[in-house]
Amino acid sequence: MTKAALLALTLSAAALSACAGFQPLYGERGVGANLAAIEVVAPEGRTGYLIRQHLDDAFARNRGAPTAYVMDLSLGEARYPRGVRIDNVATRYEYVLTADYVLRTQPAGAVAKQGRVRVELTYDSADQPYASIAAQQDAQDRAAAEAARRIQLELAVWLANGAGSGR
Repeated sequence: MTKAALLALTLSAAALSACAGFQPLYGERGVGANLAAIEVVAPEGRTGYLIRQHLDDAFARNRGAPTAYVMDLSLGEARYPRGVRIDNVATRYEYVLTADYVLRTQPAGAVAKQGRVRVELTYDSADQPYASIAAQQDAQDRAAAEAARRIQLELAVWLANGAGSGR
């Protein structure tokens, strides 16, 4: 065995031994059960409905279990024209969704965690009205899905670090 091969084998073994303390985020810390006990209260409207649906799916909401937390959401939406043609008609839009959340313990209602996520994406705008509306609605759905994913990840890390255990 050459010195280079022996060095590579030694480094590989050292790297693998460093992973011995690795624990998955959704391991035995109760993260999944705590996420499933979050009730999401979203504002009225299409985007509020979409983000609530995505969060319920992301949290694997268990409606049969008691609610440990209630999450109040407030949303901000903005649409900016980009790629303006010579006739001053936009061919692309930038859609920005900002979701502020406050997680409250139940039944006390004390604030356990709060945060904000911001999602920015672009979409094409067609000359046909239906296609333009469909593109805008698709952008809303994609932004709501991404915001839900980011909120889920923030809360999962927070819960895995033990912050959610002191209810």
